[in-house]
Formats: sequence, structure tokens, C-alpha cells
Amino acid sequence: MTTPLGSSRLRRIIVAYTVNRLGTWFGLLALAVAVYDHTHSALAVAALLFAGEALPALVVPAVVARVEATRRRSELSTLYFFEALVTGALAILLWHFWLPAVLVLVALDGTAALTASALLRAEVARVARDQVETEPVPATPEAWTGGGPSGQPAEARAHEAERQANAALNVAFSMSFVLGPVLGGVLVAGAGAPAALLVDVGSFLLGGVLLLDVNAHVEEAGGDSVRARLSAAWRHINESASLRRVLIAEAVALLFIQSGGPIEVTFVKGTLHAGDRGLGLLLTAWGAGSVIGAIVFARLVGRPLGALLSAGTLAIAAAYFGLAAAPSLLLACVAGLVGGVGNGMQWPSLISAVQRLTPGALHGRLMGAVESLGALCLAVGLPLGGLLVALSSPRAAFVIVGVGAALAAAGFVRLAPVPLSAPGRGETAPGYEGGTGVVDPTADPSAPVGQGSLR
Repeated sequence: MTTPLGSSRLRRIIVAYTVNRLGTWFGLLALAVAVYDHTHSALAVAALLFAGEALPALVVPAVVARVEATRRRSELSTLYFFEALVTGALAILLWHFWLPAVLVLVALDGTAALTASALLRAEVARVARDQVETEPVPATPEAWTGGGPSGQPAEARAHEAERQANAALNVAFSMSFVLGPVLGGVLVAGAGAPAALLVDVGSFLLGGVLLLDVNAHVEEAGGDSVRARLSAAWRHINESASLRRVLIAEAVALLFIQSGGPIEVTFVKGTLHAGDRGLGLLLTAWGAGSVIGAIVFARLVGRPLGALLSAGTLAIAAAYFGLAAAPSLLLACVAGLVGGVGNGMQWPSLISAVQRLTPGALHGRLMGAVESLGALCLAVGLPLGGLLVALSSPRAAFVIVGVGAALAAAGFVRLAPVPLSAPGRGETAPGYEGGTGVVDPTADPSAPVGQGSLR
């Protein structure tokens, strides 16, 4: 089977996504530094993060539905150009600083960013599937029964292509996670926060140009209103028990995973007395691990998603236990590397699992829900980590969040034999004809492929 990365369209989408993520790091660091310099308040910085993550999460699914309803081809580019406009306004505002205006603009920018990310993830999967479906198939016995050149069923080949595309996007994300803070810190320190924001503007403009021919419109059987589209997505979640369990388990996992940030700061600086340089080394080790994890996920593209979700979450839990026991910065960095590997495997496994359990017409809205879920868990997890440190100690706090992540991993283990393990058929929302197939709700989830298995 031809690799999805053979598509120039898909490569352009991944480049646009990567450039955008790097620029976003520049903007985030610039704004955090500028807000703190003007206010000397950690609370103001927390309000900045809340405005950029938690507030947008409340409206992103509706914005995704609205963008999907329009038939204009350039809606994704418009989101990027809107981010460029808002970021330019923020650069100007830093010379005439007013915190309420900064928070409003950051909320608008965050909404556009999360919406674009959700739509791009859906588009990556769509392009990968389209390439497989248009791939010429020789006249073989496998082709007569719906198989492809490799002998796989056509649907299985399409889902494998989706996972390969998600893996490539995750490698790009992990690389930006490592390089973004480093390059952004150098830029902010050397040229100042307004200059870093102007670089961010350039990244949005470049991304918008690369996406000019990408059409986010999705035909909707139930109508083009935002309400109807959200109702269809919500109905699918309610009627797909497997998808609902995946999302609940991920919410529990993320709540504890995202709690680690404040604990790490206090642990490195207060317990290990390693200072800012030690914190930077730990974060670098975690980022390097995420790149390794992304590559591991790409290499294990044929493995069951439930098992990969469990393994990634367990690796993060193990990292927190390792940090709790680490007597030195070196061992803490080793634990951080393990946690990063888990991060690099866990998130793309979730994305692929949600896409596997969702008909293509609903991918954008479900990706919007996943992006919102991650942002809300971050908004709750950060203060939870700080509270755990305040009530106990950094080491005890690491043990608590490690136990929470391990319990979530156990939840994913229970999902491993369900629709995340073998190629075949997939669930679909009512009213969607020609989706990924219809599942018998009475099917035994432990049955072999082709005998009631959801995948």
C-alpha cells in the first residue's frame, strides 16, 4: 500500500500544522513574559493560560460545526489569517498594555487555534483515506472481495492509512514541542516579546497560504445548522458505548497527567535544589521522550490501539512514580524521558481510536470535542497539581497523580479487546449512510474479527 505521505496535499497540511505550532510556542512565551513583566503577578499569568485554553474549550465544538457548514473553500485559511490579525493586535497592545484586552484577544486566538487544530486532524485523516480509496487495485481475488494489493480489506487499509497520517502529524507535534520552547525562549530573550509575536504572525500567514485549497465543508444528513450538527455528534457519543468509554477514560487520565506541571517545578527547584537549569533539563528530557514515543507509535501502526493507549498512559504513570523516588536530577531526567515516550504514544493513539469509532462525516466535530477535553483537563489539572503540593509534598503529589494515571491505564486495558484491536467494521451514527459500516449493538465485543467484533 502506498504511504499516505506520498500525498503532496497531506505534506502541506503537516507543514502548515508544524509551522503553526512553532509560532504558537513563540507567542505563548512572549505573552507569558510580557504579562508577568507588566503585572508581576503569577495570578495574571494563570489568567492568561485560562483565557487561551479553558475558555475556548467551551465553544470550539460549536465553531467547528459552523466552519464545517460553510461551503467556502478557504475557511481553514481564514482561521489562520484571523489568528495572524489577533496576534498582530496583541503585539501592538504590548506597547500600550491593558490586561483585560490582552485576555479577550488571547481567548479569541485560542478559539481559532483549537478549531483549526481539530479541523486539520480531521482533514489529515480524510486525505489519507481518500488516497487509499483512489489507489488503483489490480484484478486479484482479494480485489474481488474488497481487498487491496496487500490482501487487506479496503476498510482496514483506510484505517491503517489514517493511523500512519496521525503518526506523521504526531511526530511533527512532538518536534515542535521540543524545539518551540527553546527557539521561542531565545527569540523572546534576544528580540523581545513584540518581535516574537510578529514572528508568530508570519507563521499564521504562511500556514494560511498553505491551506488555501483545503475545504473543511462536510455534508450533513440532518441539516446545516450548528445545532443539528452538534446534536448529531452528541447522539453518536451517546449511542457508541465504546467511544464514550474511551473519552471518559481519557478524561480521567488527562486530569492526572496534566497535574504534573506545577509539581515538577516545585520538585526540581525546591526538593532537588537544581534551579532553573535543572527544570529546563527535565523538560528537555520529557520533550525528547515525546519524539521517541511518536516514532514508536509510527512504527507500531498495526498494533491494537487499546494496548497502545494503555502502554502510553502506564509509561506516564511510571514516570511520575520514578520522579517521586528520584534522589537526583539525573534519575529524574530518566523518569522524564520515560514519561515523554508515554506522551508521544498516548495522544495519537487516542486520536486514532476516536476516529476509528466515528464516521468520517463527524470527525471534525469529534476532534473538536477531543481538543476541548484536553484544554479543560489542563485548566483543572494545573491547579490540582498545585493543590496537591500545597497539601502534601512534591514526592507524595507525584505518587497520587501516578496512581490516578495508572487507574486510567487499567480502564484502557479493558478497552483493548473492544473495537480498537482488529481491522474490520466500525460504528456509525444514525442517519449516516455509507459510513464505516453499522455495528450490531448486541455483538459480543470479545468475538473474533468478522464475528461481532467492532473492528
